Amino acid sequence: MPITLRELLDDGKVHVLDGAMGTMLYSKGFFLNVCYDELNVKQPKLVKDVHEAYVRAGAEIIETNTFGANPVKLGSYGLADDTETINKAAAELARGAAAGHASVVGAIGPLGVRIEPFGPTSREEAYAHFQRQARGLLAGGVDGFILETFSDLDEIHEALRAVRGVSDLPVIAQMTVGDDGLTHYGTAPETFAKQLTVWGADAVGVNCSVGPAGVLEAVEKLVKATDRPISAVPNAGLPKDVGDRKIYLASPEYMASYARRMIEAGARLVGGCCGTTPEHIKKIRDYVASVVPRHQPIVVSRDVIAAPAGVEEVPLARRSAWGAKLARGELVTSVEIVPPKGVDATPMLEQSRALKAAGVDAVNVPDGPRAQSRMGVLPSAILIQREVGIETVIHYCCRDRNLLGMLSDILGAHAAGLRNILIITGDPPKMGPYPEATAVFDIDSIGLTNLVYRLNHGLDPGNNPIGKPTEWAIGVGVNPGAVDLDRELSRYAWKVDAGAEFAVTQPVFDPEQLEEFLKRAEQFKIPIVAGIWPLISLRNAEFLANEVPGVSVPESVLARMRKAQEKGKEAALAEGVKIAREMFQRVKGMVQGVQVSAPFGRVEVALEVFG
Repeated sequence: MPITLRELLDDGKVHVLDGAMGTMLYSKGFFLNVCYDELNVKQPKLVKDVHEAYVRAGAEIIETNTFGANPVKLGSYGLADDTETINKAAAELARGAAAGHASVVGAIGPLGVRIEPFGPTSREEAYAHFQRQARGLLAGGVDGFILETFSDLDEIHEALRAVRGVSDLPVIAQMTVGDDGLTHYGTAPETFAKQLTVWGADAVGVNCSVGPAGVLEAVEKLVKATDRPISAVPNAGLPKDVGDRKIYLASPEYMASYARRMIEAGARLVGGCCGTTPEHIKKIRDYVASVVPRHQPIVVSRDVIAAPAGVEEVPLARRSAWGAKLARGELVTSVEIVPPKGVDATPMLEQSRALKAAGVDAVNVPDGPRAQSRMGVLPSAILIQREVGIETVIHYCCRDRNLLGMLSDILGAHAAGLRNILIITGDPPKMGPYPEATAVFDIDSIGLTNLVYRLNHGLDPGNNPIGKPTEWAIGVGVNPGAVDLDRELSRYAWKVDAGAEFAVTQPVFDPEQLEEFLKRAEQFKIPIVAGIWPLISLRNAEFLANEVPGVSVPESVLARMRKAQEKGKEAALAEGVKIAREMFQRVKGMVQGVQVSAPFGRVEVALEVFG
């Protein structure tokens, strides 16, 4: 069944648009004196080949080659009378190239003339021009429209009205901003996002003009101004004149890295504009595929999940020692130890023994952190509990297993005696040393939380009885320093509703930031365990600040580490431990637990934090 734009907008996932058409045609020798829109009828195979290249690269939404196919622009080539014909042909070409594997949207750009009150063209004339183009695209079979690269809010309004006058198909409305973050008419993203929402655009975004950094800044403003899906379609940087050509220098990898940041900021549709190629889109698509769950789980509120007759959920206080302390409102302590890279578990077990001797409640065992290849979290945790006799809190990520694999793992781990689980979505393979590895991501952490909560009520994901219920203490991750805190709180609310019973934060370096988060999260009424990371060097601090998603290190902390590093590595380590100890003292009265990381396996450093 063909993919439609409406389905993509409604499914709540991130989707990939195609890249530049003009750039590809230009690279094939068609210079700017050629009417690119006319190539839909003069060189149809060439245009179709470009579309097909983007579909092969993984684009889920492809745009027709009609950016300038309105009567005004076509008129400069003597083609105004062919407006409907050219647009219809373009839509048919794109549909043929998509072959049911991508949604086809009709691309409509500005008229190229000023409209009233800034120019002689009236709004009604603009409306009529846009409607001719929309009719042609509709006749060719598009399943939506994309209005792009507009600077004038009045003009895009007429384009939107014109489309609505002939069709109720969804419309993505995109404007373009300059280096100052405003349109050429001085309109801020917050302003045009609100207005386009009022006018009924189905998605709102920015494209062209500036490179990824500028578009990211605009996205961060758009998400706060509208509830519509956000599209982010930057150029591949700003063009450079090389010989007689304009060359865009942003690499596919660079574009993909910014696509990640745009998605984290809240963008739902990502792609490329001028200067982008199928190589850019493939890199973006690879990233999206590595972080976006393939199936949006149907999360059922914990309030409506009922155990089968004769089955009762085991209270949190009876599931584990960790769960019992949480249930009593006591402070829990844990230290994170990363599993070994090889098969020798001896160092990990020795570290765990030191923690048990120090009176730490549990060992946190991460699951392939930063997409590194290490001993599996489940056998590592089983070894620790069996050989050392200290409880573990396993981190379990959704990256590497499909739904059935996760179900099997969790049932087997429970049978082996594990009881505490921290459910996370997981870092994408692109972050690790195996960037070509494929992520699975059948469901995300919200969906898996719901699955484990069902198991605790004696039900499998299909609502079938499993006999004796599992006894997991269910934890989830949360980030008090998220750029879009509203979105983070929204996801946190879903996690709690799905069945989370405690939460562990990203490393805290700013107590005031945590305190503000806790005030807003108080309504969810589950225990929160604060993450604390003892810094061991300035490089370590800068790495966390710049390369670990979700970790916020204030400039004041970096300045302290910078000053200490000047005195040598021992001074830097001492300062890092001092900062962590200060964090512990500041936050332990705000939260119900502390998880301290043991940097590079140095448990003695972690234990110093507890004083």
